[in-house]
Parts: sequence; C-alpha cells; structure tokens
Amino acid sequence: MKASNAAVNKPVNVGIVGLGTVGGGALNLLRANAAELSRRTGRDIVVSHVGVRREHPNLNLTGITVSMDIFAVVDDPAVDVVVEVIGGITAARELVLRAIANGKHVVTANKWLLAEHGNEIFSAAEAKGVYVAFEAAVAGGVPIIKVLREGLAANNIDWLAGIINGTGNYILTEMRDKGRSFADALDDATALGYAELDPTFDVEGIDAAHKLTIMASIAFGIPLQFSKAYTEGLSKLTRDDVVYAEELGFRIKQLGVARRTREGVELRVHPTLIPDDRLIAHVNGVKNAILVQSDAVGTTMYYGAGAGAGPTASAVVADIVDVVRALTAESAPNVPHLAFMPGAITNTPILPMEDVVTSYYLRLQAYDRAGVLADVTRILSNHDINIEAILQKPMQEGGSVPVIILTKPVVEREMNLAMAELEALDHIIGSVTRIRMEPLA
Repeated sequence: MKASNAAVNKPVNVGIVGLGTVGGGALNLLRANAAELSRRTGRDIVVSHVGVRREHPNLNLTGITVSMDIFAVVDDPAVDVVVEVIGGITAARELVLRAIANGKHVVTANKWLLAEHGNEIFSAAEAKGVYVAFEAAVAGGVPIIKVLREGLAANNIDWLAGIINGTGNYILTEMRDKGRSFADALDDATALGYAELDPTFDVEGIDAAHKLTIMASIAFGIPLQFSKAYTEGLSKLTRDDVVYAEELGFRIKQLGVARRTREGVELRVHPTLIPDDRLIAHVNGVKNAILVQSDAVGTTMYYGAGAGAGPTASAVVADIVDVVRALTAESAPNVPHLAFMPGAITNTPILPMEDVVTSYYLRLQAYDRAGVLADVTRILSNHDINIEAILQKPMQEGGSVPVIILTKPVVEREMNLAMAELEALDHIIGSVTRIRMEPLA
C-alpha cells in the first residue's frame, strides 16, 4: 500500500481491539516509548481508537475514541493499522477479514486464529495489498517468526523443536524440582495465572500445536494445517516418570516438533524425553525456547519469555513498527507472510503419526513373576523394536515391579501394536506408559 509524500509525515493511527493483558500492555508501551518509536520509524504512532467489551479503569484512555462495538475500530477511516488482541476465533476472524477488506494493515497475537484460518486471511491480505503481522502469536517476546522468515532465509531448515507453552513447562518443572503431582502443579499454575481456568489448550498440547503449525508453515513453505497436527497432553505423566527419566540421563519436556522427511513433514506435540546434556533440557518455569536445525548455520536456539504483558506487547509493537516503516517508505512490507512467495507454497503432506519414527521410553507395572521380561522382550522383538536399556526398580507395595525400557528408533505403528500386546499380558498391570524421545542433534 503506497502513501503520498504528504501522508508520509502524518502520524500513523493505530486502532487496538481488546485491552486485556496484551492490548493494555501494547497501549502503555506505545506511549512510554513514543519518542524512541518515532526515531525508529520517522513518524509518530498514535493510538486513536480502541474497541473494548468492558471498562478498563486502570488504563488512561484520554484522547482516544473508545467503542464498545469492536467493529467500529476496523470501520474507522482514520485508523491505518488494526491490532487484534481479543483472542478466540469467531469474532476475531470476522474482525480481521473486515479490517483487510477496508484496506488496513493488521497486527495480531492470535495463534489460534492463524493456525485455523491463516491461509484464508493471508490470501485476502495479498489480494488487498495489505499486511498481517503476527510475531506476537508465537513465543511472546522471542522473535522466532522474524528469525524463520528473515534471519535464516538463506537456509534449508531440516527441523525445529520447541518448548512453546509456558504453562506446561512450569508444570513439568514443578514436578521435577519439587516432587509435585501433575494435578497439584496444575492447581498452582492456575492460582498464579499461568494457566486458564480451563487449561485444556495448555496441558493437552493444543496451544503449542497452534504455534508449531505457524512455525512449520514458515520453515517449510507449506500451507497452515493445524487439523493434521498430532497432540498429546501431560496429564498421564507421573512424578515417577520424571524421576526415572532423570536417573537415565533425561528430562521430560512438552515439545513441539516439526521435521522435514522424504515422506512428508512431521507435525507433533507431546511429552518428550530430552538428553540432559542438551541446553533446551534446562529451560524451566514459564520460559520458551526453540531449536532450529538448518543446513548452513547448523543448530541455533532462541530463548525468552513466551507470554505476559511486557514480552507479548513488545512483539505487538515491533510488528507495528515494521508496518509503519513500510508506510513511511511508501511500500508494503516485502517479506511474504509465510516466508515463501505465495505461488511457491507446496502441498507437502503432513506425515501421519503412525508413520513417524522415534525412540521410546516405556514404563510397565509388572507382577514379580518368572518370565515377565522374557515375554516383554519377545513381543518387542516380534515388532522389530530393539532395546537400548532396561531399568527394573524395587518392588512396590502390592507386589508390582516398575520396569522401564528405552528403545532404539522404531516406526510408531509397530510400537502401537506392541503396546496392545504388552497390555494384554496377564502379568502386566494396567496400561503401558509411553513417552517419545528426541536426541535433538
């Protein structure tokens, strides 16, 4: 979108829809750093209109048009850039598409919206000649979108793996450091405001899968395909699993993995055993970290705060700065939304989870009987599953013995069949716990 020479000197008017943690943080940051932002862009950035659904007495809205009808912001002809931070998906989709139709650039922190409807939104933006910026949608203050689109543009990216949900990482850290159960650590995360009252998206890997979908699309030049992402939650993990993993030289993290293979792209989120000597294994609390493996640079890691008013607002304002710089230069931002030119996006298939090859941690509860290990190893061998290590723990109350097995890489389909046979054995108690392993090297 080109601006006239006269318009270049005018302030850029920003409309913010949603003044919660992120929207309020962005408003405060735009005001606090107004002079510095003007130096960076060559123009003043002014919040002229906000759309809210409730009052915000703690925010100074003097001189700003306030509308309870959020669509009034995107219909305001004076607004140049719309910031969508209301979250959710239905109203947000309608609002963003309407802003685009009205010829406005959009900045959003809404990973759910982009993972589900990003293909439609980016196509509409391309057709209209406007831009949708979304650094804040993934990993908060960690600029991973800019890294993938620009910093690593010279590289073929082989894989990326990340701790991209702070709530899940906090829970696993508490289980490891304080010996807490999953339920107890989740209650604490909720009390501290890290987890929502309905924590499903966090603990079941859905939030991480939204973010992984976006990163994978940019890394590999494929359409956004959230519906094909595999997700597995944390609720089945026990304190024992955390302890046993550590004894074997690993730590458990909720990891999002996207990997390019000859057969397709792996897109999966699940609890993962990571070798203790990997730097990412020591990312604790609510922090995020993403590893990227590329051909020219090798392995790089990006670490920082993945959520919160300051970090996420920083990413929102950075996107506004990019848009304003483009307006000042009388051009649209010249980096494609998904890093590759729209006509070069390829329909590389997402690999079904049963075709993925990984190593595994297995935990069995077995009765202390002769022949138990022989039966277990026979079943694994019948499915071409090679054992890397076996750890048998002391007998527990009730007469059961925990047996921990680490396997070498095997296709998931065979592991599924083997687990069903193991669970059918008379001397195996209950279900078999399975955690995938990633060497990240």
